[in-house]
Amino acid sequence: MKLKLITVALIYGLLSCKQSENSVAQAAISATQNETPMAKETIYQFKVEDLEGNTFDFSSLKGKKILIVNTASKCGLTPQYKDLEALYQKFKDKNFVIVGFPANNFGQQEPGTNAEIATFCQKNYGVSFPMMAKVSVKGSDMCAVYQFLTQQSRNGLQDSRVEWNFQKYLIGADGHLEQVISPQVSPMDAKIVDWISK
Repeated sequence: MKLKLITVALIYGLLSCKQSENSVAQAAISATQNETPMAKETIYQFKVEDLEGNTFDFSSLKGKKILIVNTASKCGLTPQYKDLEALYQKFKDKNFVIVGFPANNFGQQEPGTNAEIATFCQKNYGVSFPMMAKVSVKGSDMCAVYQFLTQQSRNGLQDSRVEWNFQKYLIGADGHLEQVISPQVSPMDAKIVDWISK
């Protein structure tokens, strides 16, 4: 009789353990299914000020590929303005746009006011792509757009730092960061042209 009771108790215990394991497994599956992956941010959340003091809303660029570049008027790379404008003229009718952000973070090479920068760009290079008001692209006063561009936790692609004037960030037609291109690479480089053409 005692042996029967012990056997029944053991079987009941094993069944209870199995049910408990199943409950834990079910809870784990349930928790996994309920987890929502962190959504990558897009460029479309940002509104900034342009050189004329007007609001520029990135959400107006939905469906376009975007090249974002930090610019300077007194840099050895300043002649890249010419190629940036040529690139813009070549592809602007094919859902592509360039957005320039003047910045004075490197060698004090963009000391001018927004009005002076606008005059310089137009007079010397005929720049017609959108140019934003002067910002900071590094350090504690880095503007919100560049925080997004340089932090993997926000852009979902990679951490980066702006190395110098004319660093290029390539944003896909869905608003997500796709590539970071170093300042020395020409705007007309095959890797940029091919990316636009894809």
